[in-house]
Amino acid sequence: MKKQTPHPLKAYEDIEFLKSPNARVIRMIAEFVEPQHRFRRAGVRDTIVFFGSARILPRKEALKQLGKVEGSIPKKGRVTKKQLHELRAGQTAAEMSRYYEDCVTLSRLLTQWSKSLSSSNRFVVCSGGGPGIMEAANKGAALAKGKSIGMNISLPYEQTSNAFIMRDLNFEFHYFFMRKFWFVYLAKALVIFPGGFGTLDELMEVLTLLQTGKIKKKMAVVIYGTDYWKKVIDFDQMVFQGVISRSDLKLFTFKDDPYEAFEYLKQTLMRNYPTPRA
Repeated sequence: MKKQTPHPLKAYEDIEFLKSPNARVIRMIAEFVEPQHRFRRAGVRDTIVFFGSARILPRKEALKQLGKVEGSIPKKGRVTKKQLHELRAGQTAAEMSRYYEDCVTLSRLLTQWSKSLSSSNRFVVCSGGGPGIMEAANKGAALAKGKSIGMNISLPYEQTSNAFIMRDLNFEFHYFFMRKFWFVYLAKALVIFPGGFGTLDELMEVLTLLQTGKIKKKMAVVIYGTDYWKKVIDFDQMVFQGVISRSDLKLFTFKDDPYEAFEYLKQTLMRNYPTPRA
């Protein structure tokens, strides 16, 4: 009796092929279609995206670390350069931790308000899915018992998802550009807390898309933390040097209080995207 030849693998079942350079386009399309499927299934219509540093600590943790550093420094005698550096770093981390707490408060307020709207799943909080400000945004939504989204990215140092993201809205991206697409595509507002290269990249890309009209929808952009941001970026100097227009400064607004930021976002979103209340 002739031995039957086994069926060859279908292309979409061939994991080795799907992970190869030849299937890169398929993987890119998958990172577009699979999130789209999940958002539709969850009924998510639009989002409020929070950007910010993964390194900013909760207040309690920052103060605990500062206490350890202060406890290691002798009351009398010589303080080493390393100890002085650690002390200053600990003090800075404690100061920056207020942004974590402000982010939790703002996200909680926005989620509570969103839940009061008759149209469900409006203005869902979305973050980059990791620690720091991203965690704070998801935590605030969880405290309000609302949905929130986390869009993580695979990195060499393994940024793990925070514990406050809903399981069915917890994403892991490989491609930065596809992750950015989903940040912007659903967003009706963005809140940019203090951050580093990644946050700057996200902020500048969104401002460029708004400035050039590539984003045609109305989008509120709140830059949170005037003291921090005006040290990092001198927008007025950019106007003075003629590289941006004075009118470009209308693309965003600065806020320093979570309740003030909440009122601004609520009023702007209701004006731009009116929806009846419950």
